[in-house]
Order: sequence, then C-alpha cells, then structure tokens
Amino acid sequence: MASPYAIRIVGDPVLRQRADDVTDIDGRLAKLCQDMAQTMYEAPGLGLAAPQVGVQKRFFVYDLGAGDGTEVLINPVVTESAGEWEFHEGCLSVPGLGFDIVRPKEIHVTGVDLDGNEVSFEADELLARLVQHELDHLDGVLLLDHLDDEQRREAKKALRERAMVGEPAPAVPEPAKRSLFRLR
Repeated sequence: MASPYAIRIVGDPVLRQRADDVTDIDGRLAKLCQDMAQTMYEAPGLGLAAPQVGVQKRFFVYDLGAGDGTEVLINPVVTESAGEWEFHEGCLSVPGLGFDIVRPKEIHVTGVDLDGNEVSFEADELLARLVQHELDHLDGVLLLDHLDDEQRREAKKALRERAMVGEPAPAVPEPAKRSLFRLR
C-alpha cells in the first residue's frame, strides 16, 4: 500500500513556517497520526512532524522500535536541557544527506498525548535528539540550519546536483534502516 502522504522536501515553503498549536484532539487528528505513522514507517524513519506532510500543526509521530508502537507528541516544549552530544543526523525532508550535529544530550519535554493527557518526561541521547529534530520542524528549522556556512554550501550544491539529473535519494544501507539517519 502506498504512503498516504508524500514527504515534503527541502525547498518546500511549508517546511520553513512555524506550525500552529493543536487546539482540538479528535478523530480527524487520530486518523492523521495513523496515516503519518504509515508514511514514516514506509520512508523508513523514526519520526515525522506534521509540517513534513504539509500540515501546519504542532505535533509529530515517532517510534524508536522499543516495542511501544507509534507515539504522538502534541504541542511539545523542551523545558530543560543539559550536556552535548554529537551524532550523525539525517532527515527525510533532506534526502540522502547526513551531518554530524551537536545537540543537547539530555532534555525534559512536556506536551500532550493523543488522548489529551499531559505528558512530561526526561529524554537522553537518541530520544532527546529525535524530539529536538522534530521540534525543529515544528519551528520551521531544518537540519541544514545547524551547519556552518561551508557545510551548508556543500549540502545545497549536492541537493542541486541531484535535482538537475533527477537522481533519487540514495538507498539506505540495511543496518541504517528506520534510523535517525533517515529521520524526517
């Protein structure tokens, strides 16, 4: 079955806009989250923010493969952060490219789940990175914005070259499938 949504890629203006808060948690939002999860799994990625499928709302779906299934975080806020962690990060909206990016290693996150319950949790390393990456999408920020000027120029050059020859994003090596290397 084909993904319900196409993932927006760099250059799409929707990826550069700050998403609006979710005010209604209803059946339509639940169905949207279900469809986004299918799109995320087929990509394959660990997380997918609403703007990546053209929806300007502050929520994302994710699954780190811990057996909990798809999780949803609505109107997320990072209230505390500590430490630094450099990790090779990619993005489903910036296909085929990855960069070593430094982000806080530990964070405290608050938000709302799909049942309307307030959530508050500590996250570190991969989960912390995923939340920060997805939150960036909700703020109109791409991982390219975390690069220095030279890295950004090289990334844009690579993206232009691929677009000119109609080259698809490279296949993800088997061990990296459903990893942060292909996130959002």
